[in-house]
Amino acid sequence: MHPAMTKRRSPAFDRVTIDALTIEDEQSFRHVALYADLKDVLRRDDYTFRVQRGRKVRGDRALLLNLTYFCASDGGDILAQPSLPADVVTHVAWHHLASKALGGSRAVEALFLGEAIASAFDVYLIGRLLGHSPRSSFLATQVPAIAEAAKAAGLSKRGFEALLHRVARHPEQAFEELRSLLFDATLALYASRTPEEAAVALETFDRHRFSPVMHHYELSNWVLHARAYGDARADRKARAIDRALRREAKPLAWLTEAWGE
Repeated sequence: MHPAMTKRRSPAFDRVTIDALTIEDEQSFRHVALYADLKDVLRRDDYTFRVQRGRKVRGDRALLLNLTYFCASDGGDILAQPSLPADVVTHVAWHHLASKALGGSRAVEALFLGEAIASAFDVYLIGRLLGHSPRSSFLATQVPAIAEAAKAAGLSKRGFEALLHRVARHPEQAFEELRSLLFDATLALYASRTPEEAAVALETFDRHRFSPVMHHYELSNWVLHARAYGDARADRKARAIDRALRREAKPLAWLTEAWGE
């Protein structure tokens, strides 16, 4: 067994660390310094992933379980095979860092903040990779998927291309604009008790430049999870981090310094 294989075994999964996994498309991220830092966070903290066991491994089942238990209290993204894309490494690491910084809080604000940071980091990566790694498999999958969401929202092809151009010019600014939008929108949806209230709440974000891609991020999953498992009490620490990120010119630099990475 690989030395990084797991401390625990179950009938369904092995638990493995980052060094036991094959990282897909990692070469495309070689110029993104934060990628190496985030991967090292998972290595240093001995973070483990769940990998399906048995001869009948099913990718569709791993995906379903991963989407259903995406905020499992003990971490451990669910994989069909011992491999994952490089962008997922960063997503997992941001979730892990947010949970540590917020003391594992189950407050709704804490849950939404961690997910918003992890999800919005994708546009930062898109911005960084567009000019350096145009053949990245991350770009090949994520850009068309986001484009479909934008098209469904009524954004023209030219409008989407202009949005990508701005993201490439200012990736860190794009990260914060999307992060704050996702945080605000999920809080507004969580507070809405009827479809009418939710529709009105969503309309308030229509003028935001990232509004056309917002539904790519499956916010209903976040809200339903928060309603089922979250704590509705205010989280002062999460709110303080949110306010700090909004006023920072370099929010990712602030996060890495504040969280000691």
